[in-house]
Amino acid sequence: MANSLLSVLGKFYDEYVHHTPKKLKIIDAYLFYVFLTGVIQFIYCCLVGTFPFNSFLSGFISSVSCFVLAVCLRLQVNPQNKLQFTGISPERGFADFIFAHLILHLVVVNFIG
Repeated sequence: MANSLLSVLGKFYDEYVHHTPKKLKIIDAYLFYVFLTGVIQFIYCCLVGTFPFNSFLSGFISSVSCFVLAVCLRLQVNPQNKLQFTGISPERGFADFIFAHLILHLVVVNFIG
């Protein structure tokens, strides 16, 4: 069982390295960073507490929202999804991503107080 799991993971890794475009790998690295940021915030909240609750809540919601926006960007930029996003170029998807981030962070900073 462990041998077959290792072979599946090895094949998945090889396919990812050789067939995933560089743009998607960069977005995946950003997704990993945002995910780790959210996990660290949650662990910190569990260990230390949530005294300034608005600060924790806005930081955690910001991490989750950034993750969701990046997943949407990855879906739009992926060449395999070109049929689902006709009329939306990768540049427009990135511009929408930046605009949504600006609005998100304005709301987060406002919520912190």
